[in-house]
Amino acid sequence: MTAHRKRRTDQQLSEANSSRSERRSGGVPRFYAIATVAEAFDVSARTVRRWIASGDLIAHRVKGVRRIAESDLRAFLALHRES
Repeated sequence: MTAHRKRRTDQQLSEANSSRSERRSGGVPRFYAIATVAEAFDVSARTVRRWIASGDLIAHRVKGVRRIAESDLRAFLALHRES
């Protein structure tokens, strides 16, 4: 993944949750839906599910739905960054 693509990804994730983050108080982690992550990385939702199944990307169950914490997503990006 190139640096340009990573910057675009961070921006898209921020825009997707901007209205939600305004309502949150400080210190509350942000969570993203699988579809949101897939769209931001320009991959299919199935690919994101494969990353979760392989243990590369950590997902949490929130009210019965899988969500990816922003911190886990950043860790995934750091591990899979191309030089």
